[in-house]
Amino acid sequence: MSIAAIVLIKAAPAAISTLGAEVAGLDGVSEAHSVAAADVDLVAIVKVPDHEGVARVVTEGISKLDGVVDTTTMIAFRSYSEADLDALYEGFGD
Repeated sequence: MSIAAIVLIKAAPAAISTLGAEVAGLDGVSEAHSVAAADVDLVAIVKVPDHEGVARVVTEGISKLDGVVDTTTMIAFRSYSEADLDALYEGFGD
């Protein structure tokens, strides 16, 4: 079993263009996305074996990168893949 977390990242404007690749390159980060949202510039998807791993990736990795102003971490209760969603809705609309 693994833990999934979504990390919302506010970045210094000058750092946004390079920060996404830096975040994506961290161990435990499976994806990083640049987004257009109020007070959020990047979103990272963290997938690690345990809660300690989430803490490590966020506090020792993401938060220490130059240009990161603030982070908000959300722990996922359940994760659904595209295949899970397709199976869930199979038969609807028939």
